[in-house]
Amino acid sequence: MNWVLLGELAYVLLVVFVVLRVLHDTRSSIKALSYILFIVFVPIIGMVFYFTFGINYRKRKLYSKKLDLDEPIRERIRAKMYSYSKMIHQSGLISEHQKKLMEFIRHSSSSPLTANNDVKLLINGEEKFPQLLKVIEGAKHHIHIEYYIYESDNTGNTVAELLIKKAKEGVEVRFMYDDFGSHSLSKSFLKTLNDAGIQTVPFYEIKWYAFANRLNYRNHRKIVIVDGETCFIGGINISDKYRNDWDPNTLYWRDTHLLIKGQATAYLQYLFLCDWNFCSKVPLEYAVEYFPDHTNPSTIKNDIVQFAASGPDSKQPVIFYSLLEAISTAKKRIYITSPYFIPGESLMDALLIAMQSGLDVKLIIPGISDSKMVNAAANAYYTELLQCGAKIYQYKKGFVHAKTMVIDDNLAIVGSANMDYRSFDLNFEVNAFVYSKAIASQLIEAFEHDLKASHKIDIETWLNRPKAIQLWEKFVRLFSPLL
Repeated sequence: MNWVLLGELAYVLLVVFVVLRVLHDTRSSIKALSYILFIVFVPIIGMVFYFTFGINYRKRKLYSKKLDLDEPIRERIRAKMYSYSKMIHQSGLISEHQKKLMEFIRHSSSSPLTANNDVKLLINGEEKFPQLLKVIEGAKHHIHIEYYIYESDNTGNTVAELLIKKAKEGVEVRFMYDDFGSHSLSKSFLKTLNDAGIQTVPFYEIKWYAFANRLNYRNHRKIVIVDGETCFIGGINISDKYRNDWDPNTLYWRDTHLLIKGQATAYLQYLFLCDWNFCSKVPLEYAVEYFPDHTNPSTIKNDIVQFAASGPDSKQPVIFYSLLEAISTAKKRIYITSPYFIPGESLMDALLIAMQSGLDVKLIIPGISDSKMVNAAANAYYTELLQCGAKIYQYKKGFVHAKTMVIDDNLAIVGSANMDYRSFDLNFEVNAFVYSKAIASQLIEAFEHDLKASHKIDIETWLNRPKAIQLWEKFVRLFSPLL
């Protein structure tokens, strides 16, 4: 009996089986092709990688359970806010060409329009952290914290000490952290919080038997809610490296966050409750103290805010679709800042159409990258954009980590989602859509300030780089959905 021939036949059948499984489970044809290429060209390892990281958990029982847990809270939010959302929609403050975007986010993310918000743009940790400490210091009823990265360094310990102080004053404090992103948190640090009366929970705990899949699905959100009145959202985690006034010898970190007071806070509160109840053994019930009433039918003013949230528990990639729709509404400009730019074919097509239509498309990307593979894949996209007239700038002052977009003069987008497959399809993310000329103007001003610290890519120089490098970038781009 020819055992070698039988082994080869068995391997071929196994490859066919795995390829069929990929085609059945993977929504994106581009992503499916990437997995298939990896499985075919990297024997055994490709299949192990797919079964470890590639299974689509949107269909799995784990996240179906989360959806079931979320529904009662969602219904309470819908009943409380949707009629007011309709009034805002009909108020005349909304641009007609943006109503389609608003309706998509409302239906797909159960996120109503909110008005009468006070929105403040925070540039870098040195602006965010003093504001965060001030708001926490003023808490009367509850403080809800949810971060991808929380480190017990100077910044983290300062925040923790204030949380302990507030907990001892009788304020409810709940602390949720991603178990992968915040892996450096020690048991003693968490015990100190628990001993002070602070409830802590990982999202969700990485255990050895589920290590890979839990590692792959991360809670990348960075949000704080205080008394249901005030919230924070953006790209800045809790760590010394996110501020530039602590140690002048460290890498300069450019990031963006928002401080929002008003009705918009209710939706981030809803997200927190859903995430908390998914991870915690002590569920958090809907209560009026968590959702104070900010609706005022007689007054509808700016700033109008809406949130797009998505993750493995969402039925569709809401953030991806919302950015796609936002780009399609542009009439004048599209300014994007992103540390990881792997947009995929649909977003690329939308940007290319915008440029061919005469819009001003500018992109700020890192001049200093923390991932050579991601950087190589992104470079392949830059080539096509440059050839169609995009203006791309490499930030040179340090590492740019901000995730922002400005559309025309009245839409500012700030959040946790990078412009890549991981944020669109795997991570739990949330972006704020602020329909405000004032905030859009401030974000444009910040963008133009960052341009002064950036180097504009010259298309001729870029295209004359060594052919071997360009070929490598195009090859890596084939696997960009897996990065």
